[in-house]
Amino acid sequence: MVQYRQEIRRLIGLAFPILLAQVAQTAMTLVDTIMAGRYSAIDLAAISVASSFWLPIVLTSQGIIMALTPIVAQLNGAQKKAQIPHAVAQGLWLTALVFIPAGLLLYFSPLLLHWMDVSVLMAEKTTKYLHAMLLGLPAYLYYQVLRNYAEGLSHTIPGMCIGFAGLLLNIPLNYLLIYGVWGFPELGGVGCGFASAAAMWFMAISMTVYVLKSNSYAECRLFRQFIVWNKNDMLRIFKLGAPIALALFCEVTLFTVVALLLAPLGPEIVASHQVALNYSSLIFMLPLSLGYAVTIRVGHTMGEKLPQQARIAVFSGLMVGLSTTVITATVTILFRHWIAMQYTDEPSVIALAAHLIIFAAVYQFSDTVQAVASGALRGFKDTKIIFLITLFSYWMIGIPTGIVLGLTDWISSRMGPQGFWIGIIIGLTTAATLLALRLKKTLRRTLTPLSP
Repeated sequence: MVQYRQEIRRLIGLAFPILLAQVAQTAMTLVDTIMAGRYSAIDLAAISVASSFWLPIVLTSQGIIMALTPIVAQLNGAQKKAQIPHAVAQGLWLTALVFIPAGLLLYFSPLLLHWMDVSVLMAEKTTKYLHAMLLGLPAYLYYQVLRNYAEGLSHTIPGMCIGFAGLLLNIPLNYLLIYGVWGFPELGGVGCGFASAAAMWFMAISMTVYVLKSNSYAECRLFRQFIVWNKNDMLRIFKLGAPIALALFCEVTLFTVVALLLAPLGPEIVASHQVALNYSSLIFMLPLSLGYAVTIRVGHTMGEKLPQQARIAVFSGLMVGLSTTVITATVTILFRHWIAMQYTDEPSVIALAAHLIIFAAVYQFSDTVQAVASGALRGFKDTKIIFLITLFSYWMIGIPTGIVLGLTDWISSRMGPQGFWIGIIIGLTTAATLLALRLKKTLRRTLTPLSP
């Protein structure tokens, strides 16, 4: 039990800064939306539409980069720190290549607005916002490489601190560029894009200065020499990161598609669904951060050739995650009406949102298992299966079930949004079960069973 207590403390110590860094990252988009909404309704709508393009592209790109965390963690655990700069350099070269299609997609994605029922003015604002964010994309991806490098070395606090510093810079820059004070141009919601891009460059520069100056990185200092790209090493990183990226894409687009399928049912239903979804996304940061921490610990212990300790890390992560979920799910159910009222004053929306939030509380358990299991599998560098399971569970189980229950009378009378949330729960539970089974198989194959 002593080993488990020690491992739990390590995981919490790693996960908490990651959680705060994720909050800061999410809050930047939230702040853009809120501050643009105070300027005008059309600016709010433009940024909301732009986020539907920005998030899938940037998260997919980020997913590829996430492969660096287990690679660096294993090299660190194996005391092969001299090899870490080479691995990070190949990650940077790969990121430069990833930026090209990501940048092109971001630049040309507004063309889809011509086939959507979007006003000319909103389409123009959406396009300008996305093009402004494009200026910050290379900095954001570069920052993620350095953040994964630091987290692979079990240094999660720098990402947290620099993430919040970027957020604190973003807020005043938003104000200056939205309203055009102190000689700045009045750009409205488009100003949020330029402000966010500036904050991203600030975060990239700050992270560079930190990893170059901190003594914690003396044994594996980056940029001491120019490292040319190695096709084979870059391909290995890509093969490890691509399934992570595709899994993230499947998960993000799942909720986007559900929102689109609900749109014909009316604005109140869409608004209620969005309230429940926003809240569940916020709560999901807890198991997500824990999953990242498990990736670091499993990667590190496998590098040390301590498979039994890796096993302890996995089970400790599940214990912490499920214990936390019991608390968050209970609070969610008890305060569901209060939670809904924080988003809207409309009684009908509050009533339906409070009902849907119950479903959000139920699927927190499956979400926790799949987040921790995915994190552990990333630590074992077993990533391909994550994408396959995610694709099957969400798109072949979750979405079809949601459509059948929500929009048809095949099984029961059409259930509307409740049917889609049941479909999401079934999809997530399927993913959690299959990932847990895969993790069990991986543990059995790679680890020595613990003595009783």
